[in-house]
Amino acid sequence: MRSPEPLLSPPKPGLPPEEPSTSTSSTKLPGPVPSPILKSSSSRRTHSRSYSQETVTFAEILRQSSRPIDFEPNGNGFAPNSTQLPNFLRSSTRRNSGRIGSQRDLSDDEARFIYINEPARTHGSVKFVNNAISTSKYTVITFLPRNLFEQFHRVAYIYFLILGALNFVPQLGVFTPALGILPLAFVLFVTAVKDAYEDFRRHRSDNTENSRTSTVLTDGEFQPKMWKDIQVGDIIRVTNNETLPCDMVLLATSDPTGVAYVQTINLDGESNLKTRYAKQETLSTPPERMMGLVKCEQPNRNIYGFLANAEINGKKVSLGPSNIILRGCELKNTNWIIGVAVYTGSDTKVMLNNSGAPSKRSRLESHMNRETISLSVLLGLICTIVMVLAGIWLFVHEEDVGITPFYRKYDFEGKNKDTYNWYGKGGMIVFTFMSAVILFQVMIPISLYISMELVRLGQAFFMIQDKQMYHKATKSKFQCRALNINEDLGQIRYVFSDKTGTLTENKMEFQCASVYGSDFSGSSDGTNENITSVKADGVVLRPKTIVKTDPKLHELLRNGTGRDADRARDFFLALATCNTIVPIEMETADPNVRLLEYQGESPDEQALVYAAAAYGVMLIERTSGHIIVDVFGQQQSYNVLGLHEFDSDRKRMSVIIGCPDKSVKLFVKGADSSMFTVLDKTLNLDVTHLTETHLQNYSNVGLRTLVIGMRDLTSEEFEEWQSAYERASTALLGRGTQLRAIASKMESDLVLLGATGIEDKLQQGVPEAIEKLRQAGIKVWVLTGDKQETAISIGFSCRLLTGEMNQIVINANSRDSCRKSLADAVALSEKMMRNSGEQQALIIDGNSLVYVLETELEEQLFKVATRCDVVLCCRVAPLQKAGIVALIKNRTDDMTLAIGDGANDVSMIQMADVGIGISGQEGRQAVMASDFAMAQFRFLVPLLLVHGHWNYQRMAYMILYNFYRNAVYVFVLFWFVLYTAFTLTNAINEWSAVLYSVVYTAVPTIVVAILDKDLSRSTLMNHPQLYGSGQREEKYNIKLFIGFMLDSLWQSLVIFFLPYLAYRHTDVDWSGLGDLWILGIVILVNLNLAIDVVRWNWVTHAAIWGSIAATWICVIVIDSIWMLPGFWAIYHMMATWRFWFCLLAVIIVGLIPHFVGKAFLEHTMPSDIQIAREVEKFNNPTGTTSMPRVLGESVTTDIEVQMIQQQLQQSQS
Repeated sequence: MRSPEPLLSPPKPGLPPEEPSTSTSSTKLPGPVPSPILKSSSSRRTHSRSYSQETVTFAEILRQSSRPIDFEPNGNGFAPNSTQLPNFLRSSTRRNSGRIGSQRDLSDDEARFIYINEPARTHGSVKFVNNAISTSKYTVITFLPRNLFEQFHRVAYIYFLILGALNFVPQLGVFTPALGILPLAFVLFVTAVKDAYEDFRRHRSDNTENSRTSTVLTDGEFQPKMWKDIQVGDIIRVTNNETLPCDMVLLATSDPTGVAYVQTINLDGESNLKTRYAKQETLSTPPERMMGLVKCEQPNRNIYGFLANAEINGKKVSLGPSNIILRGCELKNTNWIIGVAVYTGSDTKVMLNNSGAPSKRSRLESHMNRETISLSVLLGLICTIVMVLAGIWLFVHEEDVGITPFYRKYDFEGKNKDTYNWYGKGGMIVFTFMSAVILFQVMIPISLYISMELVRLGQAFFMIQDKQMYHKATKSKFQCRALNINEDLGQIRYVFSDKTGTLTENKMEFQCASVYGSDFSGSSDGTNENITSVKADGVVLRPKTIVKTDPKLHELLRNGTGRDADRARDFFLALATCNTIVPIEMETADPNVRLLEYQGESPDEQALVYAAAAYGVMLIERTSGHIIVDVFGQQQSYNVLGLHEFDSDRKRMSVIIGCPDKSVKLFVKGADSSMFTVLDKTLNLDVTHLTETHLQNYSNVGLRTLVIGMRDLTSEEFEEWQSAYERASTALLGRGTQLRAIASKMESDLVLLGATGIEDKLQQGVPEAIEKLRQAGIKVWVLTGDKQETAISIGFSCRLLTGEMNQIVINANSRDSCRKSLADAVALSEKMMRNSGEQQALIIDGNSLVYVLETELEEQLFKVATRCDVVLCCRVAPLQKAGIVALIKNRTDDMTLAIGDGANDVSMIQMADVGIGISGQEGRQAVMASDFAMAQFRFLVPLLLVHGHWNYQRMAYMILYNFYRNAVYVFVLFWFVLYTAFTLTNAINEWSAVLYSVVYTAVPTIVVAILDKDLSRSTLMNHPQLYGSGQREEKYNIKLFIGFMLDSLWQSLVIFFLPYLAYRHTDVDWSGLGDLWILGIVILVNLNLAIDVVRWNWVTHAAIWGSIAATWICVIVIDSIWMLPGFWAIYHMMATWRFWFCLLAVIIVGLIPHFVGKAFLEHTMPSDIQIAREVEKFNNPTGTTSMPRVLGESVTTDIEVQMIQQQLQQSQS
């Protein structure tokens, strides 16, 4: 065999890559894969080595998308032909329809022109936006109108605004104008201050971002420049570990091959390295002399695509996604890069995918509008009754009103007739109605909104202090970033979750391997004696990550002989070489010991390389085309002669390696579905069958699997491949398709080496958390940018998918095929629904969603998805995630929650009713856009099942109680008006009327809404089914509202008429009766609250009994002021037995219906909540169980049976 040295020459300089398609289907192709070539950098060893073989990379050319082009065999190679498509190429045309548009030329109308290093000329004809960003909601000019517009979404505010306007009518005169508008103005002011502070924080964050500096070429020199001042056309220099300020086309890098490594955690949530490339035409030109024109597409949201071309030194070259680096990416393992800004500020792709901070309102608050309208109708009815009766009274007593002091119709002194309060019977009737509206306005409690804000603040405090949502490893507390939707946490039906960094730690762990038909699933303890280390240039190198190994496999590799041992060594050599990993040396406390950290785009590859190192095949260095591998203590140099990168058609990657013995080997790894089709069927079939069995076992336990194969290449085969590659690489069109076809041709007749099992390390408690959420009636959907196989594997790992589930898979590449797939899915889901007990899982990719979302096919997808127990969406873009959330949110009344950790999750988080950001390793964008933030997915369980339940039931009761409390007060005033000739005289002292909602009754309801707990934390966690109470709106609905209103009507009748009947023939005036009425109202509504309190503590006692005492003190103090009406009235009242008798009678008679009704319902129709409370109460410390009633006397629900059985089991144990 000839030496590999001259077999492959470098690619021709200036060869333009294919232009990627901007069509919707092309955006779902896999993202760029790193090049295998990287020069030594400062972060790696710099000692030199000599090699005798030349190698090259063609990864950049290979990765470009292109439209299909036909070939025909031509000797040993392959030449383009427009008439025939060979068999080996046809298998790669599944996505060709989406690539046809990739070669279209950009028209001048749809392109933007950027003159490199000439921003002034670039902005000459068209003014592009600057690089400043804004994520805030308001500006100084828009704050007042927009904030008021948002606040007046509350119907009650419109109601109080109308009342405030009525107070400015002089003829009404119930309250002074200022006093009438003050409550609304105060509430609006407090809310506006809160909103202004939240937006101020956004402005401060924006200013910090815009004030960052980068190095920009100015007047021939690189000078610091603030991000907000960067313009399109500027040449920017970014150094290692810096963040890119804008979207820029790469011109040059510190690596002579033009490779740059970036981390995109702020863009797509992935912490692995991605590679980008500078064109050969721009690498050698000094930045100050760089001139040219970039013609690119207009700004768009497609973060996976870029369509452009450039004219450099008179030569036109194509640009694609691998040549652009987006704003927010961090430069890694590259000393510096130079690029030209093409999109800035709001035109950058990351900002276009940010849908802005939405205005969210809780579900309970939205339902309050319904009750507010109902109370407005009731108020209008009461005022109409008063108006009609007042009109009748005026007509009946027409002659008497002339001398009635209240009306003063006649002027007996004859001085000034214009000063009298008579406007005719018609006018008096109209003014009576308006005055009645003002007098009874507290029917709709404006203080409720302030109370709700205070309650939410208290609830947020306890959520933040919850130790079960504190992450010790990162010292992260729960964050409550939005205070207006706490109660929505108790009504969630759908959870939409990202995968990477949310469900997983994004850390892969090698678990087991099947090597040439033998299963090695055992593992050692991973102790220090098993840690592999090698010595290179006087330095001891150890892998950073320790992998547990199998002793038998160790023995086979070290001391084994025969074919099995040879295949095992080839297996691990394939793991160490068939990858794009870059080894980085890290310093340790011992200067003679360094750790090897393997960095790359794929965490799977990292895990496999660490595994190979643990078994003695350690990758220790990668340079331009060469890799150094320590094989059982001997360092060997391998040449990377070629690399066929992974793509979603082949589902494989392969590398051609020139070995030290001058042999050439092809190592291939990929998904089992693609690898078993390219094996040599004439070889050992038993190995194939055994490997398939092992793979099935690995998949059953949720491991990610890869199959490894190889074959030795003859000189003729390599020359044929080289010739075909050179022709394909020089093709102007269809280069990507030709190169993929060549890869498929080469990856055939493989020898099966084995398979690997890798665990995508889930976050702690994720499977248990998902199980509890599903038991609570919450559907969990996973929306990820990962490929389908990965998503399915994680679905099994986290118990989202089970082996018993029927999987409905939709992978469509056109609108017609998508329509057909959906129709089949609808029919299949209907059939399986008829078969009770069958669970369904829908798996759909982002390419299909392109043809579904915002089209007529959405309805079909909705039907299928809602019938399924689980939905997995793979390869989805950020806005597609938001579209999936909107699919449910816009078609159902179910509450949605989205949780994610990366910038690609921001749109989904903001679209959902509740958005949660994971404060993990993937940047802060998700946290900044979220309503709540926490460190781990498992914290979602106590957040929803405990705090969500508590917040919902507390807030629901507080709203209904406030309606009831104010209704009692208004009805008492109404009964009094009926006995005062409908003159709208207030029965209650004005001071007491003002203090009623502020001092007398406000504090108890706030305290109870913050501290009361209907069930303990342990009960709620152990019985997730109890969460369904909030989903079914059991604590806030029309029936309960009507019940509260009927209760208020009864109690108002008792409060008014018992004292009235007792004092009707005495000389007690309205001031004395008013004191008795206000005391009766306050005591009765507080005792009503006390009956409903579940868990008492000293704060609750102090609030309820303290409010009653405070009311009594205030009434005494008010009546002790001689200048106020009713002076000393309370003392006269308390001096008689009649007063105390009336007060006691009011309490007893008023509470009887509420007490009896509560006892009757809880005994005859108990809810799950009530049953759980009884189990808690009667589970005494001795461990015996005593139920409050005999089973069968009332309805016994499933949860009751379950909890009783558990209590009996505890008793028996």
